[in-house]
Amino acid sequence: MEQGKKRIGVLVGCNYPKTRYELHGCINDVLAMRDTLVTRFGFEPSHIEVLTDEPGGGGSLAMPTGANIKKALDRMVDQAESGDVLFFHYSGHGTRIPSVKPFHPLSQDEAIVPCDFNLITDIDFRQVVDRIPNGASFTILSDSCHSGGLIDKEKEQIGPSSLHSTTTTTTATSPSQRPKMIPFEAVQQHLSSLTNINTSDIGTHLLAHFGGDASLKFRLPPTAKDWFESARTDSGILLSGCQTNETSADMNPTVIGEKAYGAFSNAVQTVLKEHLGKLSNKEVVMLARKALQAQHFEQHPCLYCSDENVDAAFLLQP
Repeated sequence: MEQGKKRIGVLVGCNYPKTRYELHGCINDVLAMRDTLVTRFGFEPSHIEVLTDEPGGGGSLAMPTGANIKKALDRMVDQAESGDVLFFHYSGHGTRIPSVKPFHPLSQDEAIVPCDFNLITDIDFRQVVDRIPNGASFTILSDSCHSGGLIDKEKEQIGPSSLHSTTTTTTATSPSQRPKMIPFEAVQQHLSSLTNINTSDIGTHLLAHFGGDASLKFRLPPTAKDWFESARTDSGILLSGCQTNETSADMNPTVIGEKAYGAFSNAVQTVLKEHLGKLSNKEVVMLARKALQAQHFEQHPCLYCSDENVDAAFLLQP
């Protein structure tokens, strides 16, 4: 792939302050990543958009609602050209929702949970990936629960199938640790309180409350779920904080002076600090796995991308 020309990033951190789902390290994660993008990977600060739900704004130009996150991604893709390096880092809650695909009534799909609960699904990320110009790359680093498979139809390179793992696991919690997951039932209950509609169909709630800003998964007919099947090898690269059936940890240290952080985001930062040369996408994921294992986290980062991007340099480091 041609060396990147522009380097553009969208970084999203959702702590859900003053809610029952509050996290503590997500904003710290994306602020640390912003510094890393500038100092190590050659991103211009003006080409990095940060969205956080920090009270008072905290330097964020917009709240990380579903609509605002998708608009930021659209702006990034709209200006992309061949050779550009695009990056999306999300730190926040994830969830799994019943699949709307025909003939898969018992399967589940992955989604992230923006601050307003307007879910962004694997179908939405597939739509973004399929808009990337030939010769550009788009890397997603998602530090959220159930984040494996967050790009629909992306090829699994390092994941549960490659490890022969089928057991659903949840990261053990301690007073300073909680999973970055909102169960589907809780998402459904929250949306029901907004719409006052008596139905268990989450798509009905999302469409009623968010209208055209709701996920494509619920706005197009079930018979059109193969809309974004790409005819070419796509440019999507997903580094997920855990397997589809696992949770990712948010750490809120009890030691005074220590910052809260997401376990996967912190592991990636540790890997990058310990290895100053170029690292491939595969190396970043495998080394992050080792770092998490050494800290006794029960989550396994995964890699989804085309065969040619497995050994490509992470963010095409100059």
